[in-house]
Amino acid sequence: MRNKIKKIVTRPDFDGVVCAVLLIDAEKASEKIVWTEPNQIQNNEIDIYDSDIIANLPYHKNCYLWFDHHLSNEIKTSFKGKFKIAPSAAGVIYEYYKSKGFKFKRDYENLVKETDKIDSANLSKEEILNPESFPYIALSMTISALNESEDYWNHVVKLLSKNTIDEIVKDDTVKEEIKKLHHRNAEYKKILLKHTIIKEKVSITDLRSFQSPPNGNRFLVFSLFPDSNVNVKIRYTKDRDRVIVSVGHSIFNRTCKVNSGYLVAKHGGGGHFGAGSCNFESKNMEIHIKDIIDTLVKNNTINKPELSNVV
Repeated sequence: MRNKIKKIVTRPDFDGVVCAVLLIDAEKASEKIVWTEPNQIQNNEIDIYDSDIIANLPYHKNCYLWFDHHLSNEIKTSFKGKFKIAPSAAGVIYEYYKSKGFKFKRDYENLVKETDKIDSANLSKEEILNPESFPYIALSMTISALNESEDYWNHVVKLLSKNTIDEIVKDDTVKEEIKKLHHRNAEYKKILLKHTIIKEKVSITDLRSFQSPPNGNRFLVFSLFPDSNVNVKIRYTKDRDRVIVSVGHSIFNRTCKVNSGYLVAKHGGGGHFGAGSCNFESKNMEIHIKDIIDTLVKNNTINKPELSNVV
């Protein structure tokens, strides 16, 4: 190996955080984590070495190990690690090491179970409307790429490696983030009501008028617009030269037949059947956005694209 120190490369969401917890334990990997997004891997913007472990992201041919669960990231190439369509990437990692007889330092079974539930959006309306009453859900909602807080993500990794969830939500930093979450969600509800329109069964939340895209409870839109079966969220990147589009099936009205992961893969992104995202240059945004919304309005099924267009 060129680099003897095993380094984790993962995504800044709750699944990615839990992936890091498990891999630090199983592989004695460095606690210095590289937090990145799928398109940065796909566009070769991140240096990947033959000692790096990629989790919850697209495959890169240079890596030592790869773990993922996204439909659109499936590959035919042989690799070391594990890919499986599953509720979470953390669950794939946990299963991989347990099948090899590896004994983790701590019992992570419940943590992985909660990660499966959260990442697959298997939540009740009560859990969505009052996340602060459910510790794992509240904690997960404090972790977002939009927060751009690597120190906080790393802090949560360390907490999950050593503490119970009851201890974690009493941590001063986490308590402050959950407090912010409550206020942020209240404001986000107003924004969703003002900036969301309905087209057939598609709710379209357009946040391009904001200099800094607001964020909040990603499931809230489904309770506010119960007749819709899918949401399209549109916003600019920080420098406004690219547009991010997220597609998510309603977790209450499960009648959308479009495979979100394959749909956004057509536009350079990826994801699951029920959720995915992509980004593209602002100058081309109307073409991409129209195609995505038209497909969802027609509720057409999307065939699997060529894998070479995905990874």
